[in-house]
Amino acid sequence: MNSTWLAGFRSAIISPYEQFQLTEPRGFEDRTVRQVLHMAGGGQRLRIRLSNRYGRDALAIGAARIALRKTGATPIAETDTVVRFGGADHVSIPAGGELISDTVDLAVAAGEDLLLSMYLPGPTGLATFSHQAMEISYVAVGDRTADLELPGAEEVSSRFYVTGVDVLGAVGTPVVVAFGDSWFDGAGTTVGANRRSVDALNSLLSRGWVVNQGISGNQLLTDEVGEHALGRFDRDVLAVPGVTHVVINLGINDLGLGETATADDLIAGYTELAARAHAAGLPIYANTIGPFAGVIYPEVNAAPALPVRNEVNHWLRGTTVFDAVFDVATAVADPERPDHIRPDLDSGDGLHLNDTGAQIMARTMRLPLSGV
Repeated sequence: MNSTWLAGFRSAIISPYEQFQLTEPRGFEDRTVRQVLHMAGGGQRLRIRLSNRYGRDALAIGAARIALRKTGATPIAETDTVVRFGGADHVSIPAGGELISDTVDLAVAAGEDLLLSMYLPGPTGLATFSHQAMEISYVAVGDRTADLELPGAEEVSSRFYVTGVDVLGAVGTPVVVAFGDSWFDGAGTTVGANRRSVDALNSLLSRGWVVNQGISGNQLLTDEVGEHALGRFDRDVLAVPGVTHVVINLGINDLGLGETATADDLIAGYTELAARAHAAGLPIYANTIGPFAGVIYPEVNAAPALPVRNEVNHWLRGTTVFDAVFDVATAVADPERPDHIRPDLDSGDGLHLNDTGAQIMARTMRLPLSGV
């Protein structure tokens, strides 16, 4: 079998120095951070991608290990493997830098969880992180990377410094990048249960898999939460190993956070994303912008945004700039109040879908790789 490196897991990152985050940023000193990485795809070997992109100081990693997860913070002992960097078991990543580990001789299958343990002697300064991981990470005092159990570990809901896992898989395997905001990131779904719309979409594919590059709060046009989508597209889509397709879910935060974007500006942004994907030879699919009239957060101003949402969705439903458009907005809307999420699909905040809503969203995204 001819093999190549493919993205098997991704986690999009933001700066801890932004004004708006949904989880408070933090740093580490003399701590082991053990993180759950839920694999979209698998292979016979793997390598880890780490980032200090937004750090202001060098990041020292004193030790690192990877293992298949048994349960919680406990690895399967016989899979526990040292992660090395250029042959060394420790490394320093400069401020703004990124790093790929040496190849790890550990097979992993789609749907399995890895546990990545890193000892951070620190002080690290505020950490580059994924602020809405919808997964638990475990933080323990000292170098506990080799310990099978972490009794008393602090549990946190962010992911730190990790941007991905590459797997050695078969040439020609389709890899879809789900690129967007919280409706991909999974806000509103059950933490630790892998019930994001992207997880549900993965289960529907007849071949290949989908890696998740969603950032809760991310915008198409403006740097509000994370670098805006047009700015991060090359790094978080085009540079993903093995990418063959792109599906986007963007626009809701351009409307609801800060100054409401105009329909013309959003349409121009969508059109540019489509052109850049096609120039790279990638088919690209888009979702309509979901309903959010019932949002409970005071910083989200829905009233002036809803007419623009409807105008942009009207354009999306008729445009040919994408290879297909999936009408997620209609699929999850309350038929009696189409600017609102259907009550039984609402996570409770009027802005995000619950587990059932995320499944319906996934079934609406009829990718050509899907069995539905």
